[in-house]
Amino acid sequence: MAAKRGTKTSMKNMEKELLCPVCQEMYKQPLVLPCTHNVCQACAREVLGQQGYIGHGGDPISEPTSPASTPSTRSPRLSRRTLPKPDRLDRLLKSGFGTYPGRKRGALHPQVIMFPCPTCQGDVELGERGLAGLFRNLTLERVVERYRQSVSVGGAILCQLCKPPPLEATKGCTECRATFCNECFKLFHPWGTQKAQHEPTLPTLSFRPKGLMCPDHKEEVTHYCKTCQRLVCQLCRVRRTHSGHKITPVLSAYQALKDKLTKSLTYILGNQDTVQTQICELEETVRHTEVSGQQAKEEVSQLVRGLGAVLEEKRASLLQAIEECQQERLTRLSAQLQEHRSLLDGSGLVGYAQEVLKETDQPCFVQAAKQLHNRIARATEALQTFRPAASSSFRHCQLDVGREMKLLTELSFLRVPEAPVIDTQRTFAYDQIFLCWRLPPHSPPAWHYTVEFRRTDVPAQPGPARWQRREEVRGTSALLENPDTGSVYVLRVRGCNKAGYGEYSEDVHLHTPPAPGMTRTAGMTAVQRMPPWRRYHPLLS
Repeated sequence: MAAKRGTKTSMKNMEKELLCPVCQEMYKQPLVLPCTHNVCQACAREVLGQQGYIGHGGDPISEPTSPASTPSTRSPRLSRRTLPKPDRLDRLLKSGFGTYPGRKRGALHPQVIMFPCPTCQGDVELGERGLAGLFRNLTLERVVERYRQSVSVGGAILCQLCKPPPLEATKGCTECRATFCNECFKLFHPWGTQKAQHEPTLPTLSFRPKGLMCPDHKEEVTHYCKTCQRLVCQLCRVRRTHSGHKITPVLSAYQALKDKLTKSLTYILGNQDTVQTQICELEETVRHTEVSGQQAKEEVSQLVRGLGAVLEEKRASLLQAIEECQQERLTRLSAQLQEHRSLLDGSGLVGYAQEVLKETDQPCFVQAAKQLHNRIARATEALQTFRPAASSSFRHCQLDVGREMKLLTELSFLRVPEAPVIDTQRTFAYDQIFLCWRLPPHSPPAWHYTVEFRRTDVPAQPGPARWQRREEVRGTSALLENPDTGSVYVLRVRGCNKAGYGEYSEDVHLHTPPAPGMTRTAGMTAVQRMPPWRRYHPLLS
């Protein structure tokens, strides 16, 4: 009883695997696309019709329609299917696919039908025959039928031959493609007729052929082409299409695939604790992602607000400088304006001079006119060489924000350093290993580096390779002291900044020289007479 409940729960949990990606309902006569994804036959016909393909949505098995595909059982949501993307449709039509006025029949290059797979979002080639060249996924149909029976979707299956009200169907007939109650089955399969030889099946709404039929030759498939990864019949084997291909009996392909699937499924079921642990880890990662994302948003908002505060402070200081310059100029211009107004007839300096000229007392006149004459002389000179005391232009207060605007436009998140490039001309190994590197020209800066190294001429231990590390190396070089003599070292380096660690550089292999007691002093070869940094250069080792 518990096993039965577990099976029913398992069937309920796999409902999303049985939904057509187009109509989002359970598959009805699913077809297998070349990309191995499935789609309802009716949905595939409609998609091809929307793309302009006319006459290429034929039945892939050329059999009468089953009750599951009649208009009364068609999905009421077919009109709401997802349409293909316009850019993909335009690309297909412009490339010469589809039916359109002016297309000549019997052209040199036959029309190739392209189908936009709704699952992988890729255009798959159906060939010249379109849907008629596809296999029907009978296994998926059986799974859908078992699922419907397990969750009682659609209620009981009724007899299709009873008079109203129909009774519940108890049998089905693949040859007649109908469901019957006991009485109707006996009535329509009378004893002594050919129909009496029909074998009854369980009642169903989707009648399938007994086996997969070749869509090209309408023969039962018996072999599997490993080269094309396609089921073939006996006639397909002798055709030129599969000449030289590796073809095996379908029983061998069945057993091999079943063994692989069983082995993989056994491994998954035997590691449910690992799956659950990884699920918990992923859930924890999701929570950390949400928290980290919120923190990143707050940090960016704070930094942008800081930039805004700096800009606002700078704006206030610049406006204050302009205001002070403006007031200083207005003061000078106001004084000049007041001085010129005093030169008008009967006012100011001119009026005062006219009154002084009326003085008849000579000593008193000389005393007053001396100072007045100086002022009049300056006023006269100002009239002759008139120029405003201050300029009205503020061109010197214009801002050049081109560089700043470019920096703000290019403002983006910090990237990790790119993989360093090992400088092989300056890297060598002797009694010490000197490693030198540089960052690519357009790489983000690195705050520090991590150098990793290990010996490669020692027996490998179980598990991943163990690297020795030199952390937080400043600069673009590192010195590794006291390496083992006569050994081969592999080294790599990567940079780090606030964004994290970057990619590793390419591995560089260095040979350290042998121990002093093992070197020969006589008969040295040309390589042995080289300097150490040349003798053990990675390119020469």
